[in-house]
Amino acid sequence: MPTDEITAAAAGSWTLGDRTVHRMGFGSMRITANPDRERAIALLRRAVELGVNHIDTAAFYVSPGGTLRVGTGPARYATELIRAALAPYPEDLVIATKVGFGYDPVTGFGEAETPAQLRAQVEENLRRLGRDRLDVVNLRLGRGPGAMPLAERFGVLAELRAAGLIRHLGLSNVRPEQVDEVAGIAPVVCVQNNYGVDAYREQDAFVRACGERGIAYVPFFALAGTGREAGASATQGAAVEAVARAHGVTPQQVRLAWTLHQGPHVLAIPGTGDPAHLRENIAAASLTLTPEDLTRLT
Repeated sequence: MPTDEITAAAAGSWTLGDRTVHRMGFGSMRITANPDRERAIALLRRAVELGVNHIDTAAFYVSPGGTLRVGTGPARYATELIRAALAPYPEDLVIATKVGFGYDPVTGFGEAETPAQLRAQVEENLRRLGRDRLDVVNLRLGRGPGAMPLAERFGVLAELRAAGLIRHLGLSNVRPEQVDEVAGIAPVVCVQNNYGVDAYREQDAFVRACGERGIAYVPFFALAGTGREAGASATQGAAVEAVARAHGVTPQQVRLAWTLHQGPHVLAIPGTGDPAHLRENIAAASLTLTPEDLTRLT
């Protein structure tokens, strides 16, 4: 059972390069959905109060439209909401963002096809977050080979890192061999892929391999699974629900606890726009699953 003291620190910590973060973090995609900016700002501040010092974001997290394809009213960028809520930023706060893709209200999503476009995406993140240097930048890959070879894209980011605009680099939506392909260009501090208790379990070996190499593994959609942007299904699965009943917690908390149990290098970044769900998610940092629970979930 989670303890009465709810804190992200209960999940333990991991280092992203030279930055230490609590393994229970926060994903900012869903905070853009509600037209009430003040609700998002209050939720972000509450997350930090509960010990979150690792926030995942992207300049293409925006509503209306954007990744969620919802919303009305003026554009609400997650990066700008983070800035409004938390700047001047706490010294221990690590903000990880993504480039490789961008979003235009007229043309929609587009992948960077030139070094200049990739640099522009980095600069957009700097501007919207109000920072001189980005803590972590994940190069997000598409499903195809992309207009530029992977090594060239990562090399552009490595140059920006050398110039002082980026502190650390990671990869998102990648295969193991792609991590090897860029390892000699610059250190990879994290891998961010879609992964969960009942989603993409073929990555189990990749998760372990990242731990052996000291690379953080950061699953996205750990709660939504294959539902992705649409969110989690109302049916959580018999095994998840049975373990939840046994511990007196929610199925979502079991999913997050399972994520954290996959290794000390695995970080959780659950996202929500609901303050009650935020509290439940962070409470999962102290939920301990038994070996029997883990066997049942596997």
